[in-house]
Amino acid sequence: MRCGKMAAPLPPPPPAGAAGAWGGVRRRCQRLLYWVPVLFISSILCWSYYAYVTQLCLLTMTNIGEKVVCLVAYHIFFMLFVWSYWKTIFTLPMNPSKEFHLSYSDKESLEREPRGESQQEVLRRAAKDLPIYTRTMSGAIRYCDRCHLVKPDRCHHCSVCDKCILKMDHHCPWVNNCVGFSNYKFFLLFLAYSLLYCLFIAATDLQYFIKFWTNGLPDTQAKFHIMFLFFAAAMFSVSLSSLFGYHCWLVSKNKSTLEVFRAPIFRHRTDKNGFSLGFSKNLRQVFGDEKKYWLLPVFSSLGDGCSFPTCLVNQDPEQASTPGGLNSTSKNENHLFPAKPLRDSQSHLLTDTPSWSETSAKAEKGKVGMSNPALTMENET
Repeated sequence: MRCGKMAAPLPPPPPAGAAGAWGGVRRRCQRLLYWVPVLFISSILCWSYYAYVTQLCLLTMTNIGEKVVCLVAYHIFFMLFVWSYWKTIFTLPMNPSKEFHLSYSDKESLEREPRGESQQEVLRRAAKDLPIYTRTMSGAIRYCDRCHLVKPDRCHHCSVCDKCILKMDHHCPWVNNCVGFSNYKFFLLFLAYSLLYCLFIAATDLQYFIKFWTNGLPDTQAKFHIMFLFFAAAMFSVSLSSLFGYHCWLVSKNKSTLEVFRAPIFRHRTDKNGFSLGFSKNLRQVFGDEKKYWLLPVFSSLGDGCSFPTCLVNQDPEQASTPGGLNSTSKNENHLFPAKPLRDSQSHLLTDTPSWSETSAKAEKGKVGMSNPALTMENET
């Protein structure tokens, strides 16, 4: 009888608690890694402060008047830069309000019913009273199966934050945060003030950079800081100017970065300029009506982030009518703003009917039949 070696027993699987603990450690490490770009920018900023204030202004400049002017102007740009950067990083992205979340019974119905008309009916019923006008590519209501909610217009699910973000523009690693409705103004100001900061440093450092380069000044410790400071400021100015110019164009067209790559799909057709209201109204939607707050990183954007005016949307017979019976005169009347704002604090851009009269003729020309497409279940991220 042949004898063979017995196979070594397999090690027992790790307990569920150990797997959960390992997953928690991994998530913490990922969170720490996400802060590396922010720490890099912060370290560059701290070094630039030392190089400009100490090495350039205090130790290299000889004219007292020039020192005072440069130090005062520098600290103004520095303060605005840090303030807007801080607000961009630590302002929490806004998530859809509870009205967009499915009820417990709707969740159960959605999970219980097979894909098809039954699920379509659940979503149709959940979205009936919501001011949503955009759809998926297949014509379905935009639903997030991770957050279990009907997505408001311009809302998207961030895979990094694992949340649905109102008017999401993009997830920025340099601020370790999602840029969306709640902090888009802060992000724009951060780009503007960082660009001005770099341009100011490059402009005031240029003459001393040339003197050190041509050996017009003694070879001291300040030489390295002043020369590298100019190179860094010039390079950052180039990259920031293109990025800031791009986002200025987005504001003028009332678009987000995601909407540039995938145009919003309305109930009747796709339109890449569907949310554009004209330059002035687009600007006010981001910066607000009070111009005294435009250049300060304080929140002044209009609206609630859940509904947005558009010159392309007609009243949907399945949507709730506007308060006060504004839709009682004609079922085919154009409505150039959401029919039922969710909050009393909604922007006057959404309720100021006369302001949209200038675009009503254009909207009528481009009017297409508003028959609802068949709603198919589709989950977007």
